[in-house]
Amino acid sequence: MKSAVETLNPTRVRLTVEVPFEELKPSLDAAYKKINQQVTVKGFRKGKIPARVIDQRFGRGAVLEEAVNDALPKFYTEAVNEGELNPLGQPEVDITELKDGELLAFTAEVDIRPALEIPDYSGIEVTVDAVEVTDEDIEKSVEQLRERFATTSPVERAAAEGDIVTVDLEAKVDGEVLADGVATGIDYTIGSGQLLDGIDEAVTGLEAGGSATFTSELKGGSAEGKEAEVKVDVTAVKARELPALDDEFAQLASEFDTLDELKADSRERLGRMKKFDQATQAQEKVLDELLKLVEVPMPEKLLEDEVNTRKHNLEHHQLGQMGLTLDKYLEIQGKSAEEFEAELKEQAEKGIKTQFILDEIVNKEKLSVAQDELTEHLMRRAQSSGMSPDQFAQAVVEGGQVPMLVGEVARGKALATVVEAATVKDSNGEVVNLDDEEDEATEAETSTEA
Repeated sequence: MKSAVETLNPTRVRLTVEVPFEELKPSLDAAYKKINQQVTVKGFRKGKIPARVIDQRFGRGAVLEEAVNDALPKFYTEAVNEGELNPLGQPEVDITELKDGELLAFTAEVDIRPALEIPDYSGIEVTVDAVEVTDEDIEKSVEQLRERFATTSPVERAAAEGDIVTVDLEAKVDGEVLADGVATGIDYTIGSGQLLDGIDEAVTGLEAGGSATFTSELKGGSAEGKEAEVKVDVTAVKARELPALDDEFAQLASEFDTLDELKADSRERLGRMKKFDQATQAQEKVLDELLKLVEVPMPEKLLEDEVNTRKHNLEHHQLGQMGLTLDKYLEIQGKSAEEFEAELKEQAEKGIKTQFILDEIVNKEKLSVAQDELTEHLMRRAQSSGMSPDQFAQAVVEGGQVPMLVGEVARGKALATVVEAATVKDSNGEVVNLDDEEDEATEAETSTEA
C-alpha cells in the first residue's frame, strides 16, 4: 500500500491511497464467505457455493463492493498511522479507481488536530480576589443557620412581611375560572417572591379569614402569560420566631458548646470556601491568558458539530428537565436567537481550543495519569452526576468513556502545571499559594470545559 498526505489547510488533509489488488485478498475471501452465508443456489449446499458461481449469479461487482467496504477502514487507518496524523471525526472517502485484479485507489479528506506551538507560559501573571472573611460574613452565616432553626406559631393579627400565610387561590381569565387555576392550603412566606406578582401586597394586612383580589400575569399552566384576576383567601397567619443567639443555640445547631466556638468554626469554613473560590478564579484567569498566547486554527466541521451538540444537550436535556422550550429560555434570558448562537459558538470555540492546548501541554510535559488519580476523578464525577461510584464506573466502561476521563485528568494536570508556573497575586498584591485547592479547582475547570 502507498499513501500520500496533502495539506488542504492547517486543520484538514487529503490522503491519497493506492492498494495493490493482492492486499484485498483477505477482504475478498471474507466477502465470498459472507455472501455464501446469505444466499442459496440450487445444487449447492449453503456455504459451499464456488466463487465463480457467485460471480456468475450475483456479479463480480457485488463481491468487489463488499470487499472494498470491508477493507477501506483498515487501509485508511494504516494511511493515518503512516502519515502520523491525529484525525478528528469521520473521513470523507472517495474511491477514485478500482481495477479488478490490479488496483484500488481512494482519497480520504479528514479534519486533523492542528500543530500547535506552545510558548513559554511562565510569564503569565493574574490577579485574584484576596481571601478575607469579615465579621459581616460570619453574621450572615450564623443568621442563615438561625433561619433553619426558626419555629412558627399561629397569631391572631394582621399578616406582615416575613409571616407565613396559608392561602387558597382561584384564578380567572376573561371571567372564567381556569381548570388548573385553583389551589388550596398553600403556605407562603410574605416577601419571598415565590408565588404570583402582586400577592405580597394583597395578603399584607389580612387576618385569618380575610380575602383580597389582585391581577397578575400567570407564570405557567394553560393560560401562561395571560393576565388573570386572582382571588386569595387567607386561612391562617403564622409568625416565624428565631432562636436567641446564645450558647444554647450553638449546642442546638452544631457540635459546639459555645456561640464563640460556632462563630470561629464558621470563620474557618468560610475561609476554606473563599480559598477554593480564589483557586477557581486563578484557574479561569490563567486559562484565559494561556488561550491568548496560543494561535489555534479551528476545524470548522468540528466546531459545527460541537455547537450542534451543545445546543441539543441544552434544548433536549437541561431545558427539558425544567419544562422549558428554547424560545422560552431565550425570552427569560433576554437574548435573541442570533445572540444565543453567537454565544454558543464562542463557548464551543473556547472549549475546543482549551482541549487542544492542554493536550499539547500533556504531550510536551510528558504528563501521565496514575490509577489513583483516575479513581479520585471518577469519584468526583460520580458525585456531581448523582450516581454511586459503582454505577458511574459501570456506565463509563459500558459507554467506552474511560479514555475521555483519562483525558480530563491529564488536561487538569496540564492546567495545574501552567498555574504553578504562572504568578498569581491577590488584590492586596500578595503572592497566592493555592496548595490543595488548586487540584479541586482544576478538576472543576477542565471538566466544565470538556
